Amino acid sequence: MSSAASFRLEKDLLGSLEVPADAYYGIQTLRAVRNFHLSGVPLSHFPKLVVALAMVKQAAADANRELGHLSDAKHVAISQACAHLIRGEHHEQFVVDMIQGGAGTSTNMNANEVIANLALEYMGHAKGEYRHLHPNNDVNMAQSTNDAYPTAIRLGLLLGHDTLLASLDSLVQAFAAKSVEFAHILKMGRTQLQDAVPMTLGQEFRAFATTLGEDLEHLRLIAPQLLVEVNLGGTAIGTGINADPNYQALAVQRLATISGHPLKPAADLIEATSDMGAFVTFSSMLKRLAVKLSKICNDLRLLSSGPRTGINEINLPPRQPGSSIMPGKVNPVIPEAVNQVAFEVIGNDLALTMAAEAGQLQLNVMEPLIAYKLFDSIRLLQRAMDMLREHCIVGITANEDHCRRLMENSIGLITALNPYIGYENATRIAGQALLSGRGVLELVREEQLLDDATLDDILRPENMIAPRLVPLKA
Repeated sequence: MSSAASFRLEKDLLGSLEVPADAYYGIQTLRAVRNFHLSGVPLSHFPKLVVALAMVKQAAADANRELGHLSDAKHVAISQACAHLIRGEHHEQFVVDMIQGGAGTSTNMNANEVIANLALEYMGHAKGEYRHLHPNNDVNMAQSTNDAYPTAIRLGLLLGHDTLLASLDSLVQAFAAKSVEFAHILKMGRTQLQDAVPMTLGQEFRAFATTLGEDLEHLRLIAPQLLVEVNLGGTAIGTGINADPNYQALAVQRLATISGHPLKPAADLIEATSDMGAFVTFSSMLKRLAVKLSKICNDLRLLSSGPRTGINEINLPPRQPGSSIMPGKVNPVIPEAVNQVAFEVIGNDLALTMAAEAGQLQLNVMEPLIAYKLFDSIRLLQRAMDMLREHCIVGITANEDHCRRLMENSIGLITALNPYIGYENATRIAGQALLSGRGVLELVREEQLLDDATLDDILRPENMIAPRLVPLKA
């Protein structure tokens, strides 16, 4: 300790440093904190990653104890330390920036040092008295950053996966509920921002629910398959150097039990240590979800545009005043924010893709960026979906009469009449309506092309929004 008793002196390969006396991390973590002032996002920002790191260390300690390489006293102390972290305690001690050089060594040492010092306290020793229990020799026994870190990333993603699915499922159900509420509201469908053919507002919202539901199923089924294969036991490059021959099977088995996820050893540990393919695929699935969310939010902003000079078929819940200069203006701020989240997730995917490509030989040193972007995308998407559902979707209302008027006044309505009056007549009526500004139905009645009974039948909602084969008249 220093004279002020506010620091303790620790040593490593490069020399000595004063570490804050109350810190559970040690000298290698401190060096990383001083080196990497980049994202400003520490490891503690992603609790599932911290928990996963503790679970990996617990599984390793269990395997080493069972194989006779770790004493009972050290095993109990390490187990107590890991239990604290798994419960969510002491996460503030994980202070290294998510973006770091060294292929994740700083993250691994942050975990090793915190666990070691918590264990030392449990054993009745002061922090930093590593002769009694060492971060590398004991906590990191039979491990390398190159197998412990990627295993923790995979496990951390699995631990947070259910929460992401729950948010997505809730959003799907919110859209589905609106599709039922709006099932009776006729409106004009649009392609290329031009009038197309009639549909219901309920069908439009059902399509939103369906497209997101597809991603829900893909994430539910495919993502776990991508992440359960781990390279724990491969140590430095996948050869398993410095690990007991029986260590890998025991450690992975224990990790599966501790985490509750069906983790399994990678078939080829050398391949698994360097390959980032699973992360690339998982990130692309998150990007796909982001793209869909952004497209839906674009539609919501268009459908609610105006209110007097736009489409104005739906009303988004007003969340805040929209202008510092235009009184009465209310903007679609919730969909706008989701759009921006989507752009960020798409950018994360590109950064991750470049990082995955940049691997060389037996290791990918860019793995910290891969981890950061994956956890960041999940966090952003989850928050964005919850916000969109709570602050927008559940409160959307429809302007039913306006929807009907737009449809009946649309030239696109002529498509529904085409099988009855023929393509030539339909084209001519559409042209007249466009030039004169008069309605299609008005012109059809004026020329007595169809009687009122036939028109009423054609315009029945159930006949306009689903297949109906009608022989074309000569």
